Amino acid sequence: MESPVFDLAFEPAYGRAVPVVSGIARVTAENPGPFTFFGTNSYLVGTSSLAIIDPGPEDEAHYQALMAAIGGRDVTHIFVSHTHRDHSPLARRLQAATGAVTAGQGPHRPARRLRDGEVNPFAESSDVDFVPDLALGDGERIAGDGWSLRAVLTPGHTANHAAFALEGREILLSGDHVMAWSTSIVAPPDGSMANYMASLDKLITREDALLLPGHGGPVREPKTFLPALKAHRLGRERAVLARVAAGDSSIAEMVKAIYHDTDPKLYGAAALSVLAHIEDLVERGEVAADGPPSLAARYRPG
Repeated sequence: MESPVFDLAFEPAYGRAVPVVSGIARVTAENPGPFTFFGTNSYLVGTSSLAIIDPGPEDEAHYQALMAAIGGRDVTHIFVSHTHRDHSPLARRLQAATGAVTAGQGPHRPARRLRDGEVNPFAESSDVDFVPDLALGDGERIAGDGWSLRAVLTPGHTANHAAFALEGREILLSGDHVMAWSTSIVAPPDGSMANYMASLDKLITREDALLLPGHGGPVREPKTFLPALKAHRLGRERAVLARVAAGDSSIAEMVKAIYHDTDPKLYGAAALSVLAHIEDLVERGEVAADGPPSLAARYRPG
């Protein structure tokens, strides 16, 4: 299967609410970057009363844009897909302003414990202060006036990542798990490639007709995009295995070979992605390491 065709066409329309489909509007924060594309998407679901999905970063302009989009309507719930600082921090101000109940899978946590001497490269990106009022289990449903959202737990990008299915509409608000413009970064110890792939398989079995991601535009053909995204990830896995078989013993060597057409400024993120694959391959016995998998470890065929 071919790799997914990523869609880079997107108009963020900073400062205003953009209707996406009936009953859903998008407000994009002006926090563009290599991991956020044009910025973080916050979604308003409902008409007379609202749920907000991913309030976004602590940013005054984005807060004002959301309050204008709310327009005095009742906000009953604030859903958080995961606790990176571009998604969850504004929940606190919005809750104080609206009285809404916050909901998410749970507080921030790594996918595994840090090893001795290991530093979490995304520690500063993590919102460890957010604790949802409602900790949602897989399949748990919350309903409001004219909307019903069901939690679809999708660990991988982070351990506490969740997507939210709009019932009766075949629409999934997919957070950072699946995006139309790029693959999602999976960086240990916060992320887990094994978990990510299992969550991707979970979405492939669903019947969603539209995905609304945390960054960029919608995924309009999930039935073809998701299997292609899985094939892309498996292609990366095969590339890692091929480099190990060819004698590359370090992640730095693998990154230079696999990502030879990538801007070297992104090699750090690429190395973490390779490490995520390596952790999974070591666990499965396909790669051997001279100690616990890390950026500094040496590798050989399993």
